Formats: sequence, C-alpha cells, structure tokens
Amino acid sequence: MRIQRALAVVVLGLVVAAGCSGDDGGGSETASTEPASTETATTTEPPGADVAVPTAVGPIEGGEYGVPYNPMPGGLAEEFGYTEEEYFISGVATSYTPRGELGTDGVWAVRPADAAPYTTRILVRRPVDAADFNGTVLVEWLNVTAGRDSDPMFGFLHRLLMEEGYAYVGVSAQATGVQGGGPTLEVPGVPEVALLPLQQWDPERYADLDHPGDEFSYDMFSQVAQLLRRPGEVDPLDGLAVTHLLGAGESQSSGRLATYLNAVQPVADIYDGFLVHSRGAEAAPLNADPNLVMPEPANLRTDIGAPALQFESETDLVFLGHLDGRQDDSDSVVTWEVAGAAHADASTLVYGRASGEVWLPGSNADPTAQCGTINDGPQAPVLRATFSALDAWVVDGTPPPTSGDIESEGGELVRDDLGNVVGGIRTPPVDAPVSALRGDNSSGSVFCSLFGTETPFTRAQLAELYTDHDDYVAEVTASADAAVEAGFLLPADRDSFVADAETAHVP
Repeated sequence: MRIQRALAVVVLGLVVAAGCSGDDGGGSETASTEPASTETATTTEPPGADVAVPTAVGPIEGGEYGVPYNPMPGGLAEEFGYTEEEYFISGVATSYTPRGELGTDGVWAVRPADAAPYTTRILVRRPVDAADFNGTVLVEWLNVTAGRDSDPMFGFLHRLLMEEGYAYVGVSAQATGVQGGGPTLEVPGVPEVALLPLQQWDPERYADLDHPGDEFSYDMFSQVAQLLRRPGEVDPLDGLAVTHLLGAGESQSSGRLATYLNAVQPVADIYDGFLVHSRGAEAAPLNADPNLVMPEPANLRTDIGAPALQFESETDLVFLGHLDGRQDDSDSVVTWEVAGAAHADASTLVYGRASGEVWLPGSNADPTAQCGTINDGPQAPVLRATFSALDAWVVDGTPPPTSGDIESEGGELVRDDLGNVVGGIRTPPVDAPVSALRGDNSSGSVFCSLFGTETPFTRAQLAELYTDHDDYVAEVTASADAAVEAGFLLPADRDSFVADAETAHVP
C-alpha cells in the first residue's frame, strides 16, 4: 500500500506561520442506480431539486483573530472589488453505501444509509458589485492533509477568478479540518498554531460547528451546492444569480471529489462540472465501513453528463501513483499531464505566506533549508488554462484540447539530456529551459517530495543552448505562442513568460 495515499498539499493556503430531501431532512428511501438527467439547459429550474436545503447563519464575525481561517491575502479584496465572508451551514446529511460492487470503471451505484445533523462552515469570496459576477461559482473541497483546512485551488487560481468575475466558495467538508483527529503531515518551520483545526485555532469563533464524520461529507458537499442554487433567508451569495457550479479539489480533496463524482453526483445531479487536481490512482472511501473495499485504480465515470478535467503534475504521476490510474480521454473526462510541474511549488509558498500574514504577521516559513531548491515550474499558468477550459466546456459546450502523455518507462518518467521530462503539456520552462524542473525531491522528506526540485543550468549550459539573449527570447516566445495556440496557456500568461524572458540575464 502506498504511503502516498495519505498525502496531499500540506502548505497550500497557509504556509506561514448527497443525500435527497425527505421528511426527516435526510436522504430519500432509495437512490437510482442510473445517473440523474442533466438536461437542464432548456429549463429555468436549476438542477439538484432533490438535494436537501440546509440553513445558513452569517456572516460570521468575532473570535480571537477577527478573521476566518484561510483568509484572503491582504489587499486582494480591495484590488478586485471583492468581499470575503464566512457562513455556518446546518442540516441533516446522509451517508451512502454501495449497491453492488464498486468497479474500477467508476460506475458506482449507491443507496442512502445513515443520517446525522451537522454544522460546518463555508468561506465565500464574491464580487461586491453584482454586475461583475459572471454567473459561475467555483466550489472547493478544502484540503485537510496537514490536519487543518487549506484552499490550494483558490491559491493557484485567485487572480483569474477575480479578474473575470467568478464567485468562490470553500467548504469545510471533513471532520479533520473542523475538529481534528485525522492523520497529519509535519510541516517544517510552521508555527503549531497555524496547523490547528478550526475549533482549536479559534474556539470562540467556531464553537457551534459540529461534524458527524467524513461518511457524511459527500452529502454536505451537495447541500452546499443546493444552498447556492436555492438559498433560504440567509443567502451567502447575497442575491447573485448562479448559472453554473464547478466542484474542485486538489490532492487529498481530489480523491474525495473522485468518489463524489462516481457515486454521489449521479444521485444529486447538482454540479455542472469538476476540476480534479493532482489525483493519484485511487478514490477516497465512500463511508466508514472498515470492510468496504475501494477499487485500485478508480477511474472517473464518463456517463453522468457533468464533465471532468483532470490536472496531473509529474509528482502526481509517480509519487502519488497516477501512472497506474491513467484512463483514456472521452467525451466527458479529459486529463492534462503537465511537464515540469510539481505537486506543490514556489507559487504555493507565495500565496500561503500572504494569507497567513493577515493573522500571524512575521512568520515566514521557508522549507528550502530542509528541501533544497523547490520547483518553480508552470503549474499555476497551466492550471489557469485548465480552469478556463473546463468553464468553456460547461458553459458553451466547447471541449478542451487533449494533451499527450508524459513519457514513462518502468514506472519512471523519461527525461531528456537536460533533465526535463519528455512529452506532456509543453511550456517555456521546459521547451526553452534555464533549469531542470522535476516533480520529485531526493531529500528523503515526505513533505519535500511534494515540492519537487529545480536545478539551474550553468553558464556554460546556457551558452550552449542559446547563441545570445535574442535567441533565448525567441525560443520562449515560440513555445509560449504554441502553448496558447494549443489551448494550454492563456494569453496573459503567455505575455508574462515573454516579459520575464526579455528581462532575464540569459545566457
């Protein structure tokens, strides 16, 4: 059994310091073994009518720090005209049990099992001016690998989201993030207070939260979507008209999202599409039954009408084992494999430090003392293109481009003479390189293994690669233009790559 199954991004967001409605508010008596209809485009009724509607309280204020856990970095709200608010949501959630075997194809039939009351929190970031809202909400399943919530999807995507008028909702879906008790991964150099679950981090602010267990997390994720589509007296989106909901999760959360997509989305029919970021070959347990056997590998099912776009870095392919879970692209599931990208990288640290500075100034953890150089590759730019491609796929039916696989042999990735992988999605950092970018790390630390490595080229290597500075800029420009043409980079990120090349001292 791989040690990687317990892993996920551990510093994303803070490196500083479902069921159907019934008389009882829980699940219905039965759940169809067939996917629910997704033919909603010609009707005004939003999907997911059978999902229970929770209640909301908020915005939440007060507590020891006066801000929610995982706050937006300072200045972002003012820069983009956004607001950040926290709400508590309560309801009765349903767990699920399989109807028959759970196969590797992901076509899983389930039925409701137990029901339990819950109160959890959501973190809402939205345009202040309703006219700036584009109609789409990204709903992130918050990551809990380090024993507390983190918001890696927002960390990677926040500028794109806010520039283009998306709303964002982060969901504390799992018990570990709310009250602790789950497995954790040591994060070197980070103050202990920065790694606490909500109720330990700020007991006053989060005293009312009550999580019944992760088997209920899937229905809770559905009910958050229902609250956004059919709000009650308290509307966390303050009247914004929602047209599309995109579910997203990174690493540990992507395993939960895979199980949600395979087992619960066909019943709930509440999300319009999914961004599955950095997943291994497996899916998370459906419930708490110790005798439940989850298949290995677990593909994403392709028959539910809500498309899924998967993003895989080099780390995910080998260290997290996604090589064993590759599936062919289809009309509803497409996977992008990104050369030169690591599971976590330098951009992770930049966002995490800025978020933590809001409530714990001056604590700037630096893992390089333990890890050595860490990856500063193209993950964030390509992930922005991934999200834009998913949005276009959902909103207007434009399918995303398909990427070639990163080449592998015997369970290892094939590399060129410079140390960069062959194949996959190509961008300037690997086509016009100034360093070798890898998704692995030889320090021996599990934590560092998530951050990969970067080995800068010597002057002699650079001189051999590029005749002069203009030659280097030309190669960067050609690679960036090709990536935009292929659909793997957005024009703004193309311009950033070229601008950086023009000011770089290369060769």
